[in-house]
Amino acid sequence: MTQLTNERDDAGARADKRGPVSMTTRGQRIMLWTAPPAGALFVIGFFLFPLFSPPLSPTLSPEQVAAIFSENVTGILGVVILCNLIAGSLVPLFAVIAVQISRTATSSSVFTYAYIICVGVGTTAFILADYCWGVAAFRPDRDPQLISLLNDMAWFFFIAPVGTIVVQNLCLAVSIYLDERPHPIFPRWVAHFNVAAALLLIPSAFSILYKTGPLAWDGAVSFMLRNAVLVIWAVVMFFVLLGVVNRQGDERESLA
Repeated sequence: MTQLTNERDDAGARADKRGPVSMTTRGQRIMLWTAPPAGALFVIGFFLFPLFSPPLSPTLSPEQVAAIFSENVTGILGVVILCNLIAGSLVPLFAVIAVQISRTATSSSVFTYAYIICVGVGTTAFILADYCWGVAAFRPDRDPQLISLLNDMAWFFFIAPVGTIVVQNLCLAVSIYLDERPHPIFPRWVAHFNVAAALLLIPSAFSILYKTGPLAWDGAVSFMLRNAVLVIWAVVMFFVLLGVVNRQGDERESLA
């Protein structure tokens, strides 16, 4: 009888051990699979946004900017609403990264906290850009100078604040470099990839200095390269995280 009771206790302990673990990896998988539809909505919004096709030039006069807003009120406000609804839709992807950073053998959670704070600040900048465009289109009969001012603010909020994204990538990269586990959470190349992405984003911070050329907010570096890097980064990290979370689940099951 005692032996049977002990066996039941052992079985219960194993079940308790498996239950929370299973829920942990299941939750991460659910969060990860919200990224593809969110990304698709962002792409749709990007190509539907009248101000991005092509991107408005910083050299336009206030009267030209006001005319564009007046002619595209419905399209601008429609995309503003879409972006408002999906502004935080990539946060689940970032949350999974933060969870995995916390698993690396760094003996400190500072990288996780820094990563989470940067996500919050970066999302806020995106929302501010979205609503500056929305406010400019809400009353297209405003003084053209005010519409132009709001448009300038929106572009700077959208393009220039790459510092938080750079810090995010570097936090992930450093945590990978410091991971001395026999079987690291992330492959080492993921750290190199995040450092390269961070370096490619830095030039966009200088868009506030230029009205023409590749570093202007509509330029090949600040606009095209920046957005291409972000899209490639999101796609690559989605598949990397799928592998990491699946391995975490396998490890937990083998220990159960």
